[in-house]
Amino acid sequence: MDSQVVARVKRALIRPASLVSLLFLLTVVSVSIFAPAIAPYDPIRIDLLSAEQPPSLQHLFGTDDVGRDVFSRVVWGGRISLTMGLVAAGIATVLGLVLGTVSGYYEGSTGYLILRAMDFLLAFPGILLALAIVAILGASLANVMIAIGIGATPAFVRLVHGVVLSIKQNDYIEAAKAFGASDTHIFLKYILPNILPFVIVIFTIQVASAIFYGSSLSFIGLGAQPPSPEWGAMVSRGRYSLRNALWMSAFPGATIALVCIAINLLGDALRDALDPRSS
Repeated sequence: MDSQVVARVKRALIRPASLVSLLFLLTVVSVSIFAPAIAPYDPIRIDLLSAEQPPSLQHLFGTDDVGRDVFSRVVWGGRISLTMGLVAAGIATVLGLVLGTVSGYYEGSTGYLILRAMDFLLAFPGILLALAIVAILGASLANVMIAIGIGATPAFVRLVHGVVLSIKQNDYIEAAKAFGASDTHIFLKYILPNILPFVIVIFTIQVASAIFYGSSLSFIGLGAQPPSPEWGAMVSRGRYSLRNALWMSAFPGATIALVCIAINLLGDALRDALDPRSS
């Protein structure tokens, strides 16, 4: 990145909404990394004598229906949910970058077949496509990450395809071809640096979507399996005790919402900063 882009990124990140989002996400990530030291209780240890206790100094977020500390489960659940979001978004980014670049750079039969395949997949909502893939592969956290990554790929391919198609029309690409530069050289030196800011922004937004979709699949029992302290699974379990133990669903649900909002706000700030049309 040149100095102007770096300056725009810095200005975008010091905006109040962006700065609060960044600090909040850094806190969530740090707490998740150091979960063994921060969580006061074992997240899967059952204590029936402490079941459904309200929030207190002893149990900050209360306990669930079998006496597990909700705060400890939320802290440990960050490892699962954040990993799920990053891995699923990484899968979508790699597949989208490769297929989108190939379809945009090679406009012949190869590009046509890739786009038609993506159009077919786009006919299904992302969550429905992920649901179908999990149903085929089986319910597990790994399969959920694969399913969400594949489900997010078509839209990513379409976006990258359009950007590459636009970049390819520039005179310096034609000049590089005239001087005998290979396709790999052109991609690494001219195309990738131009689409990288765009990819960073889309990846950021995809992380939030992946966390939300992953939690949704866990909510219906197709993601992380008990007794894993995954946020969506915690919300699902707590729905049976909403009248007398609202905190079981409220705290993990609020965590999902706040994390997704913070990531999206950060993604919007990066988009504004990295937009090539920005002054």
